[in-house]
Amino acid sequence: MSLPRLLVVEDDPEMRDMMVAFLRKSGFMVFPAVNQNEITKVLDAGRIDLILLDVMLGRENGLDICQSLRQEYEIPIILVSALSADDQRMQGYQVGADDYIAKPFNPELLLARVRAVLRRGHRSSSLTYRRNTSVYAFGGWTYDGKKDVVIAPDGFQVALSKRETGLLKVLLANPHIPLTREEIADSLDFTRAEGNALGTSEGRAIDVLVGRLRSKIEAKPKDPEMIRTQRGVGYVFAVDVVVTDG
Repeated sequence: MSLPRLLVVEDDPEMRDMMVAFLRKSGFMVFPAVNQNEITKVLDAGRIDLILLDVMLGRENGLDICQSLRQEYEIPIILVSALSADDQRMQGYQVGADDYIAKPFNPELLLARVRAVLRRGHRSSSLTYRRNTSVYAFGGWTYDGKKDVVIAPDGFQVALSKRETGLLKVLLANPHIPLTREEIADSLDFTRAEGNALGTSEGRAIDVLVGRLRSKIEAKPKDPEMIRTQRGVGYVFAVDVVVTDG
């Protein structure tokens, strides 16, 4: 099993060296960066599983960088900042951060948060890390990750909501694998504690979401051929998926 690959973005040399050394000692492959230009170089060079991003990077703003990364990548991001007020944390979550840790911090706490975020994203880790890398063909349909569009067999584009698209990508990443409602919920929402049982309303919300996606991509939504109910488990994407580079 390959080591998780982390990107530490911190412009303070002492803090950066401490984080990199500690995380490497803890079993991660760690890459350092000090600004957005270096972030781009690291991401273009290969897979990254999680980004630790300082909010204050000299002339650059970590919140702006986080928002920019979230538009192109699906990599979990933990913001690290000396600013810890509730409104500052909320700003971090609003721009797409998966977690927020305040300085100064206990390194063991940082390690626990990193592992927790990686666990949440584990089930969806087979999704492409960059949204513009792959095209998925399934049952005559196509999902173009570069354009973030779904094309029906007749060539027409079908509009999906952000959450419907998220569900479709989870299914495309796991063809012929039965998924529980909890696994689907975990893949759609990184803030959930992985494996927690769903409440009645949460489970119903997943069923409604599946129903909405079925209504858009199934010829017979009430007798689906692609998104099938797996009795006693949840749902299974019952068609082959062919993935090509975009």
